[in-house]
Amino acid sequence: MLWLARQLRKRGYVTLAPTYSGRRHDVRAIVMHLDPRISAFAASVEGRIHFVTHSLGGLIVRAYLGTHRPSNLGRVVMLAPPNQGSEWADLLIRWRIDKPILGPVANMLATKRSRAASELLGIVDYPLGVIAGNRSLDPIFPRFVVPHPNDGKVSVAATQIEGMTDHVIMPVTHTLMTIDRRVIGQTVSFLETARFSH
Repeated sequence: MLWLARQLRKRGYVTLAPTYSGRRHDVRAIVMHLDPRISAFAASVEGRIHFVTHSLGGLIVRAYLGTHRPSNLGRVVMLAPPNQGSEWADLLIRWRIDKPILGPVANMLATKRSRAASELLGIVDYPLGVIAGNRSLDPIFPRFVVPHPNDGKVSVAATQIEGMTDHVIMPVTHTLMTIDRRVIGQTVSFLETARFSH
């Protein structure tokens, strides 16, 4: 996210790019870990606080906003969020190797979540724009695991969620979308207008 943060700073935004470990902590613990830094950041800047996330970060922010929503919340942009889970996680869980690879967040990444997990993620009642990718670094193998179209890890359909404001599909891969100039342009568009450029 550092390149994306740099591009946003060039456009006048003040940024915070906190880190967390999904391989060591579950979503609830990650939210608790991030809250002091995000709260301090929100208190230190004027105007609205926007969130831009990639992949699992989208689920983290959903859980965060459900319990620690800033009073000056602005807009949220999610890049390739597994809002409906990922079939890759299902495969790893089926093979019983999810814990060493995905860690405690594996249950959140599954396509069939527990009721408690779904409740933790909450509902979307804020301006949300979702950017999905439809290219894969490996164009063949993911087709056997993830429904097409997909970005190699998350299907386009799985990125969508009830309550989102806008959704756009870009010809980018899951891993490289955070450095793609078109994705950055769409991110800025939503932050400024609450709409993507279609």
